[in-house]
Amino acid sequence: MLCVSSKLQAQGTFMEIQKNSVKITSIFINIEDSLVKQFEEKKLSWPPQEMYIRSFKYDRQLEVWVKGNAKESFKLFKTYKVCMQSGTIGPKRMEGDFQVPEGFYYINEFNPNSKYHLALGLNYPNTADKILSDSIRPGNAIYIHGSCVSTGCIPISDEPIEEVYIMATLVKANGQDFIPVHVFPIKYDVKKSADYLSQTLQTKPTLIDFAARLKEAFSYFEDKKQLPIIVINKKGEYIIN
Repeated sequence: MLCVSSKLQAQGTFMEIQKNSVKITSIFINIEDSLVKQFEEKKLSWPPQEMYIRSFKYDRQLEVWVKGNAKESFKLFKTYKVCMQSGTIGPKRMEGDFQVPEGFYYINEFNPNSKYHLALGLNYPNTADKILSDSIRPGNAIYIHGSCVSTGCIPISDEPIEEVYIMATLVKANGQDFIPVHVFPIKYDVKKSADYLSQTLQTKPTLIDFAARLKEAFSYFEDKKQLPIIVINKKGEYIIN
């Protein structure tokens, strides 16, 4: 059960960080009770202190995981439908390829005035992408956003992005400067998806090692419900610790 003081704390924190955004404040007021109720029903602490997002391209899903303090394991809050997708299995490697990136990112931009309602920017290209992608035109401006169009972004429509945006704003206000976003080609524990990836890699053997490293991070989180330490070597390869 959530105490009144926690809810008031969330309101105060949120209003302070968004005091110059009438739009976001209005959305927060409109959906706060719904979010609180959903957290109560799943026995989750409100407001969340940490948040982790992972998305699965082929499965068209975006998951939001949360925890109430640093010592807890992450718990699944909700799975949202990715309503539109462009590109195919594989990482983004150049501007205009319509690919949704695959790899390990974090939210680096909050845009309440997006033409797609609300948008959370990913730090694409990250260090690995800069090494492996087109050196002149790797692409940029990759977002999780509302609406239902995509040329390489992750759209989840308007009502879902409101929930995700509000939660992201709250955890950032509470001190989580880097909200991780992991984008996988598939959900590896779904047989249909795993079969599809296996078939795809037969025609794209250069992606086999890349896909294996992503799977390693997925498996680590599935086992421990904590995030792995991920580093990038000089070749642009992810190393999962």
